[in-house]
Amino acid sequence: MRYELVIFDNDGVLVDSERLSNTILAGYLTELGHPTSYEDSLRDFMGAAVHRVHDLVHARTGQRLPEDFDEVLHSRVFAAFERELTPVDGVVEVIEKLAADGVPYCLASSGSHERIRVGHRKTGLDRWFPGNVVFSAEDVGRGKPAPDLFLHAAERMGADPGRCAVVEDSPLGVQAARAAGMDVYAFTAMTPAGKPAGATGYFARMAELLGLLGRSVA
Repeated sequence: MRYELVIFDNDGVLVDSERLSNTILAGYLTELGHPTSYEDSLRDFMGAAVHRVHDLVHARTGQRLPEDFDEVLHSRVFAAFERELTPVDGVVEVIEKLAADGVPYCLASSGSHERIRVGHRKTGLDRWFPGNVVFSAEDVGRGKPAPDLFLHAAERMGADPGRCAVVEDSPLGVQAARAAGMDVYAFTAMTPAGKPAGATGYFARMAELLGLLGRSVA
C-alpha cells in the first residue's frame, strides 16, 4: 500500500531525547519524595504527555505534585536539550528521502509545542518540520494512548487514517496509532526486539524504515 501520510513521533524517533528527559524526570520525582528509577520512568511515562505523570502519582500516592512541577521539569529538560540533544542517527536521511519523493509527512507528539521547538532548533530539524506539519497533544486535550492526536494530524493533513503510517517508539504511541486505525512501525533502539507489542513492523536502525514503508534510500 502506498501511504498518503507518514506521521512521526518526536521524542526518541526524531530527537534522541528519551534518555535525557527520563533521567531528569526520574530524578525530579525522587527529589519530591516519589522514588523513581530511570527504568520506572521509561516504563510508565515514555511517550506520554506530562499530565500522565500527575495522574499516576496521584493515583498511587493520593498526593498532588507541586503547582510549578511542569515549569520546573520543562526548564530542566530544555536546559539539557540545549547542552546535549542530537537528532536520532539516520533520521535526517529518511526525511530527506521522503521529501525528495514528495511523500507527505508530519509530526505528532505528546510533548508541548515549546518542547518540540526547543529540540528542533537545537538539532536543525526545524528546517524539515515547519509549524504547519507539527501537532502536539496540546492541540487535542487527550494524549496517547488515545487516538485523538493521530486522527487530528491526519485530518489537518488531508489524509485517510487507514492510509497513514505512524513511526513510534513507545507502547502508548503504538496503542494510539492502532486505535486510530493506522499502521505503525516501532523503532526498537531502546526496547527489546518485538516490543512494543501490536506494531505493524519493527526496526532497530533508521536505515531500515524506508524499506518497511516500501521505499529505499537511493
